[in-house]
Amino acid sequence: QVQLVESGGGLVQAGGSLRLSCTASGRTFSSYAMSWFRQAPGKEREFVSAISWSGSSTNYADFVKGRFTISRDNAKNTVYLQMNSLTHEDTAVYYCAAKEYGSGNYWKDGNYPYWGQGTQVTVSS
Repeated sequence: QVQLVESGGGLVQAGGSLRLSCTASGRTFSSYAMSWFRQAPGKEREFVSAISWSGSSTNYADFVKGRFTISRDNAKNTVYLQMNSLTHEDTAVYYCAAKEYGSGNYWKDGNYPYWGQGTQVTVSS
């Protein structure tokens, strides 16, 4: 199995930036595609971004395109989500998730067997 731990969340003013980190342990980190999801209170969990195991392919939800950047550093067993131009609507618990590459659609949370505990991002309005 893969264990994932997120960090980097916090309180930020609208227009500000945060960088989330997700550090993996267990099985080989580079063998897995990684994604970020988020969930606001009372709402369903939604896809944010995904990255292939090599980092050569990235995908973003429409509501974060041009503002968020996903990256990974396999040498450090870490995936990042750089979040810029944050708005109040970005307030949510952000989760990282991992799955074997090619095992289902990357935007479906049900296809991810490994999840972190989540990190809270709060953007003041």
